[in-house]
Amino acid sequence: MAVKLLTRPHHFNTSKARSLRPLASSFLRHFSAVAHSPPPSAGVPVFSDTPKVTVDGGARVSSKSSVDAAEHAKFSAVAETWWDSDGPFKPLHALNPTRLAFIRLTLCHHFRKDPDSIRPFEGLKFVDVGCGGGILSEPLARMGATVTGVDAVDKNIKIARLHADADPATSSIEYICTTAEKLVEEQRLFDAVIALEVIEHVADPAEFCKSLSALTAANGATVISTINRTMRAYAATIVVAEYILHWLPKGTHEWSKFVTPEELVLLLQRSSINVQEMAGFVYNPLSGKWLLSDDTSINYIAFGTKIDN
Repeated sequence: MAVKLLTRPHHFNTSKARSLRPLASSFLRHFSAVAHSPPPSAGVPVFSDTPKVTVDGGARVSSKSSVDAAEHAKFSAVAETWWDSDGPFKPLHALNPTRLAFIRLTLCHHFRKDPDSIRPFEGLKFVDVGCGGGILSEPLARMGATVTGVDAVDKNIKIARLHADADPATSSIEYICTTAEKLVEEQRLFDAVIALEVIEHVADPAEFCKSLSALTAANGATVISTINRTMRAYAATIVVAEYILHWLPKGTHEWSKFVTPEELVLLLQRSSINVQEMAGFVYNPLSGKWLLSDDTSINYIAFGTKIDN
């Protein structure tokens, strides 16, 4: 999937998404003990609209929540390691500069800001959905954005707030233990809505995308990154990263919850978000760094704009 950043919008063939076929079920059965999940019954996962009830800091929150209870428990268990660059979140620390490069380029282009400025996002309101310990929120704040970071895991928010308060440049970040759906109920709006490595962990991706769209102001932008549902992604993110190199705790990912680029484009289109740019992330084992690439077969990131209704 060729992608030209900031030069020509990449046009997606939605008919391709509708014609997706399931990948080899025999492969999944062979590795089911590793994947911890059954193979999907079709090329496109079934995204349920069944209402969910979650807990937000001890309080009942929106019945239309995309929070997955098992994922909530999983990340709560490792919350205190968010700022340990050699801990369970080491891959995200390594990936962060490349994610930020994509965000800086696409959002500066969209909002007509100078990408070479120290604080190019001055005057813009961003929300970091699924902010974790704040490893993305903090650099966005340093680039001038007024940042709100939200996460359903209370421990994550406490860690994020404690770390941000230690630096005057990031102490203004508003951290809230809540969900995207709850923010929608509160009628919050942002210039840019960002959700990186989150959608593959939610219970209802379709509902989640609707919430992201509802939070995006007119002429606003949405940025999402996730993992493609391919055999390469399965091998790299689960077999290698979790079971061989131990970069991530075992069980961090479920292959059946990964989202293909075609599926993501359709989900966002149905939520009034038009995907304009997409790029893949590739890892260079020699330099230990991640690079932007046309290869979206494993990790990828997408930038979209709000469709005027």
